[in-house]
Amino acid sequence: MRPNPLHDAAHFLTQPGWFTPVFWLLLLASIVTAMLVWRRDPAQRSPRNIGVWALRMLMGAMWWQQTLWKVPPNFDGLKFWMQQEADHAAIALQGALVRDIVLPNLAVFGPLVYLVELAIAVSLLLGLLSRAGALLGLLMGLNLWLGLYSADNEWPWTYMFLVMIQAWFVIDPPGRVLGADALPRHRGVAASSAVLSWVK
Repeated sequence: MRPNPLHDAAHFLTQPGWFTPVFWLLLLASIVTAMLVWRRDPAQRSPRNIGVWALRMLMGAMWWQQTLWKVPPNFDGLKFWMQQEADHAAIALQGALVRDIVLPNLAVFGPLVYLVELAIAVSLLLGLLSRAGALLGLLMGLNLWLGLYSADNEWPWTYMFLVMIQAWFVIDPPGRVLGADALPRHRGVAASSAVLSWVK
């Protein structure tokens, strides 16, 4: 039960486990990075950019929070939702893949889902390779939208809104605003790879 958002946020930020201090370190790193970018680049100093940074942080915190009930080796919650996808997918092929391949091999797919969501969270919290992180988030959101489309007590637009936010982040990478993607790069690395500039 969540009595109110403040109680829920306090619980999230103080619950016991290794992941809580790691989250605080990521939060601190994001703040320090934002301050460095703010100081070095006057063009970054705007209310809009503070807003983009805050939205990126909230989205990263959401993804981080979603990893907490998938920390290996406990995949009971993930198993339940994968079963929901198998039973309620909008596309029969997706339901069959989850039922016949993912669920029987949850020992493989469970850690993979955890690591992907962890990568999305870290990418958005730090603003590091944020377009790539957002693209992963977009794909995960599409999977949830289609997989839980007809599940009981689920509102499909919830997942579509997640997809839309992640799509916006792919189009306009938020890490370029007060994030690690905005920090100066070594010229040789920056000039040598068009792929690196796209994912950032």
